[in-house]
Amino acid sequence: MDTVASVSRRELIDRTRHQLGELFRGARPGPVPEGRGRGVVLLGTGGAVARATSAISYALLWRGKIVDPKAGRLKNLLGPISFPAIVATVYPETSWYDGEPCIVLDYSKTSFVAKAVRDEIREVSPGLYLGLVFLGGRHVLDFALDFTGRPDRT
Repeated sequence: MDTVASVSRRELIDRTRHQLGELFRGARPGPVPEGRGRGVVLLGTGGAVARATSAISYALLWRGKIVDPKAGRLKNLLGPISFPAIVATVYPETSWYDGEPCIVLDYSKTSFVAKAVRDEIREVSPGLYLGLVFLGGRHVLDFALDFTGRPDRT
């Protein structure tokens, strides 16, 4: 099992979906993050395809989230200009994935476009969160949010 300080954004990209699931199971929720978190799409295949998908997604589609824990809200950052859109509520709750505590990013009452989406995050390294995307109750994708501000080649 990974220790809290052992995982980088790049290492997450190179993991398989099974490895990401194990890491999520072994992590604790951590504090609700605050500020701007760089988003990383995790394909769950590892290798060059996963790295390319992550880079293209960041460049063109989704760049991360801005979280305001005091308001219990976040906005996604979309497109090359990081346009803030698609609001979610943020709160601690039990994970649909494993029944353990997590931080939920809930779009059901705040977004018409993403009404069926629920994200769950846990801190896997200080300031680095691993997330699971549920669509209609089904786990469909993984992502990371990096609140450390450290550059990383992803």
